[in-house]
Amino acid sequence: MSRDRNSNDKPRRPRITSSKPGRPASSSSRAVSSRSSKPEGSEEKTERKSTREPRLLSQSEAKSFEKSIERTSRKPGGKRIGKSFDTRDKYENGDRKSGPKKTYNKFGDKDVDRAKSFVQRRKLNKIDKDLHKDTIRLNKYIANSGICSRREADELITQGLVQVNGKVVTEMGYQVQKTDKVIFDGQGITPEKPVYVILNKPKGYISTTKDEKARKTVMDLVANASPYRLFPVGRLDRSTTGVILLTNDGHLTKKLTHPSFNMKKIYHVTLDRKLDRADLNTIAEGIRLEEGVAEVDQISYIDGKPKNEVGIEIHIGWNRVVRRIFQKLGYEVEALDRVMFAGLTKKNVKRGNWRILTDLEVNNLKML
Repeated sequence: MSRDRNSNDKPRRPRITSSKPGRPASSSSRAVSSRSSKPEGSEEKTERKSTREPRLLSQSEAKSFEKSIERTSRKPGGKRIGKSFDTRDKYENGDRKSGPKKTYNKFGDKDVDRAKSFVQRRKLNKIDKDLHKDTIRLNKYIANSGICSRREADELITQGLVQVNGKVVTEMGYQVQKTDKVIFDGQGITPEKPVYVILNKPKGYISTTKDEKARKTVMDLVANASPYRLFPVGRLDRSTTGVILLTNDGHLTKKLTHPSFNMKKIYHVTLDRKLDRADLNTIAEGIRLEEGVAEVDQISYIDGKPKNEVGIEIHIGWNRVVRRIFQKLGYEVEALDRVMFAGLTKKNVKRGNWRILTDLEVNNLKML
């Protein structure tokens, strides 16, 4: 009876045993056999679950499901829509497709120029404000004269080295009037604050404070640069362009113009014809002029320019010395531009414009 009953049942799955005789069945085979030995009712339940009809989605659920499909959809070709994690698309034929990032300047060139002019106007307004005061502290009076800083001026005052109207003053915070006569180290000083202006001189202007023939001077270009009277440091010919320094600092002016300090000047010279190599070597060795031998520090052709344009560096300050050097060898100078004077260049200064030197530039001039 039992055999007949068993024969009517469904055939059971064969047991999975080890492929090699003599070895015990593995854990995976035991697991499979244990699953195959489950009651029949459980198999019927799983069949009923798999054959159950799918539930219909509501309208809101269907919309959210469609959105999720759109987010995970792919482009034609198998690429995911949106940001790709494949870094190979950043390169194309071995070269970067997107190169270095460009820096975004939220301020335009006009805004930068406006900011620079604002800083200069603020400096000038501060100078003009001090100029219209009736009195000024003694230490600031000394500092404005360019002798030392305010802190060092306080030490000079306490040491009794400063006189006001013939009397030694040691009081801190002493107020000085414009009409007072202040003497330090036996010499009178003025309360003018030193101002240093660099000008990119154009053609047609004379490097003097006044002209008897009423011609244009460099003072016309820097009329609004300072409330104090400025003086040009050195001179440039009327037809010569380039860097020229103007200041009211007499001590620095003497230092920069005295021949013993050998202030270097670099000129860009344009000749009427090509300069021969032999003549270039002759100029480098020195040309004899009326004052003596004109020593040239350096001279060379300019890269990327024709042979009639050369750069020359000198330290002597004779009148029209550069033009006379080339005229001695039969050349005519068509254009002469000074590109550097005492370490100062005309960078970021347009022709006919000026700017006030920074504190760093002033310190560098005083250290020369």
